[in-house]
Amino acid sequence: MIIGLTGGIGSGKSTVLNMFKKLGFETYVADIKAKNLMNTNAALVQDITNLFGKEAYKNNELNKTYIAEIVFKDKKKLAALNALVHPKVREDFKNFVKKSPAKFIIYEAAILFESGSNKLCDFVITVTANLEDRIRRVKKRDGVTKSQVLDRIQHQLNDEEKIRKSHFVIVNNTLNTTEKQVLTVYNILLKHSKK
Repeated sequence: MIIGLTGGIGSGKSTVLNMFKKLGFETYVADIKAKNLMNTNAALVQDITNLFGKEAYKNNELNKTYIAEIVFKDKKKLAALNALVHPKVREDFKNFVKKSPAKFIIYEAAILFESGSNKLCDFVITVTANLEDRIRRVKKRDGVTKSQVLDRIQHQLNDEEKIRKSHFVIVNNTLNTTEKQVLTVYNILLKHSKK
């Protein structure tokens, strides 16, 4: 059973993902895999270089700062980058599923719906948190300003839209209540897997 896990920046997807991991779920983090593929897949490296120029890579590593500067200001360039990366991630994930003996696999992606990856999932969970908590978490984690966090949030699908398309919602305000919600979802998924 494949479960999609998504949520806006700073919502606490990683926290929820780790809770499911402790319950025995195998996990695939699309953003990490995408970064890895952008550095190791020769065809993808070439395509990204063609799209952004030689500055796209520095010392054989993806120049994330340079690319982020461009894509956050240019939606067409962002769409073009996504069109290159998502099919490679999807292919990688399908291979991962084939090799995995796990009963449950969580596919975690910040842009699960935007990339169409929700179509790979049997169920989708959206993690939400109140805006102030999200801003505080991202500022602390990434060392950025409030306006930079808000700018990133603007570029993501809003929570209402994600919730509407999801089977489950986990509100991540305190660890204790989040853990209880994860257990509830886990028990429901367990029942479904036995049908």
